[in-house]
Amino acid sequence: MDQAIAAINQAKKPMIVQAENPDGDSLASALALELILGEAGKEPLMYCSVDIPKYLRYMPGWDRVERNLPKDFDLTIVVDTSSKSLLERFITARGAAIARNPFIIIDHHSSDSSLHSEAIAVIEPQAVSTGEVIFHMAKQAGWRLSKETANFIASSILSDSLGLTSPKTTAESIRALAEMVEIGANLSQLDDARREFNKKSFDIFRYKGQLFERVDLAADGQLAIVTIPWEEIEEYSDAYNPSMLIIDEMRFIEGVKFAAAFKTYPDGKITVKLRANPEARFMDKLAGHFGGGGHPFAAGFKVYDMPYEALKKEFITISSEMLEQDK
Repeated sequence: MDQAIAAINQAKKPMIVQAENPDGDSLASALALELILGEAGKEPLMYCSVDIPKYLRYMPGWDRVERNLPKDFDLTIVVDTSSKSLLERFITARGAAIARNPFIIIDHHSSDSSLHSEAIAVIEPQAVSTGEVIFHMAKQAGWRLSKETANFIASSILSDSLGLTSPKTTAESIRALAEMVEIGANLSQLDDARREFNKKSFDIFRYKGQLFERVDLAADGQLAIVTIPWEEIEEYSDAYNPSMLIIDEMRFIEGVKFAAAFKTYPDGKITVKLRANPEARFMDKLAGHFGGGGHPFAAGFKVYDMPYEALKKEFITISSEMLEQDK
């Protein structure tokens, strides 16, 4: 952390990078860090190789995240991931620039990524969110936290802790959130904004019902799976991420320990999002088997070189083995 703080203090134009699957923690962490560094006299930039999902756009400042890579930056800060598979486009486009400039990872996911050898890695696996790690860095560095920054760090903690109900939530997570409230974060207003922005159209509501009808069970009823084809991704994603419509509710099927949402794309890519109940704490390992990453209760991966049926068969086999080992 001392090395990361020193590199940030020396930089003038740090670039804050999110993974190719931005979520509430990654966006809130990027926005918090942008404000912190801006108030410290830097000229921070934010970059993500994909559009910020619409369900996250209740956070003010999301539109400052650029899809076009900046040409002028002197420090790279990757937030909320250290997985190469979730940074492929960025690494391909700017690999040389990363090598020339200091490179920092700020994350709370355990990972054996080879990116660690190329970066100053600030990893706190015990933290419930990357926002909590940024809070610890700010305290150590003496960076000022404004009311707006406190709102973003609070959003980050609430997002990845599932409203402080995740098994990864610790007393330190709650203390960090309490400090954000003391600074001025308004938890009620944050939740009201999120709920208002995430209201669904009737078409999306009906589509959610169609997805529920397609859910299958595997691994003796302990795994719930839904598959979303490209045609539906193309039709509905602009309004709402199809997998996020139902994946959490899939976990509430009696006997189910974790859920998986498969998405298929025309170029052969398949992405898989994973969410688990407390009795299946190995989503990071399951995703890691297929080259992805995450943490024990929420993870994901993508593959390009495997037919859908073959991937699904192997996924169910590995899932069943891990369930058996986890008993």
